Amino acid sequence: MSGNRCQISLDRPFAMHRGGELHGVEIAYETWGELNAKRDNAVLIFTGLSPSAHAASATDDPAPGWWEDMLGPGRAIDTDRFFVICVNSLGSCFGSTGPASTNPDTGFVYRLNFPILSIEDIADGGAAVVEHLGIDQLAYVIGPSMGGMTALAFAMMHPDRVAALVLISSAVRALPFAIAIRSVQREIIRSDPAWNHGDYTGHGADAGMQLARKLGMISYRSAEEWKHRFGRERASADETHPGWGFHIEFEIEAYLEHHAKKFVGSFDANCYLYLSRAMDLFDTADHGGCLESGMACVKAERVLVIGVTSDILFPLQQQRELAGLLQTPGRDVTLTELPSKQGHDSFLVDMDRFRPVISGFLG
Repeated sequence: MSGNRCQISLDRPFAMHRGGELHGVEIAYETWGELNAKRDNAVLIFTGLSPSAHAASATDDPAPGWWEDMLGPGRAIDTDRFFVICVNSLGSCFGSTGPASTNPDTGFVYRLNFPILSIEDIADGGAAVVEHLGIDQLAYVIGPSMGGMTALAFAMMHPDRVAALVLISSAVRALPFAIAIRSVQREIIRSDPAWNHGDYTGHGADAGMQLARKLGMISYRSAEEWKHRFGRERASADETHPGWGFHIEFEIEAYLEHHAKKFVGSFDANCYLYLSRAMDLFDTADHGGCLESGMACVKAERVLVIGVTSDILFPLQQQRELAGLLQTPGRDVTLTELPSKQGHDSFLVDMDRFRPVISGFLG
């Protein structure tokens, strides 16, 4: 096992994409493997909305990471071959500067005084780490979900740094359905009295965060999976309450409750609001006036786009759109459509389908 937990502090103002700037920005990241003498074997991973930079177990942190079965020695993202970097998103709450951080200019927590966060800002945070490590060009930039949006933004804004690109269950911009889901999640959090207009102690808005997480879980998985996994099975006795009432009755309810309680206390409410809105605001057309102009900024020679048939949050039509817009003469673009029934979260759980595809592309 190898790996390091790291953090950089920028000694320059960090200009935000939609206005304003931050001072004393810190970006947390983790690394695995070794950078070779040519410095051309680096892989940069951007995460989804809620994970930290801890994608896999490491010497500094032996706990399993969120992509443990994908990343490591001999695995699809092989740390015997590659120097892998995973960055915690700017705006998050796992070591990178965000709404839960202290503003060095005032001495107070940013809260809602944090500037508008964009996917482009998260990409620039990753670029700062790459520059700090002295890497001119990355062999691969990889991102699932929000991380795919960030990887795409990185490839548009820093085109000479990307040799190849892997976009998983992502999009050039959010569709109304996804925006609607995230908008309701944010409204639920803000409706919790404990949120207190963003001025709370601790992680804030436990009840709101639980309900938002439940709604998120409904959009992350698929009806087909739950039909086969839970059916109409009743919850066990210790998960129900005696007597008639509107309590947990079915296993699917217990499942949602379990994941909601697990999430509360692990993620800051304001950080969640900012990152969620950043996904809605992202639009490739902002870079040049139309989708085609934005995608024309990408110089990666090889691109892999992966989608899942049961994904309702980033459906296959968006993966086909991505691949089509990236298809230009001289570029090798591969679109892989996987028949997983585990919805948007398939890239986290259906390793038997995802590993061979990613391994083959990196091979």
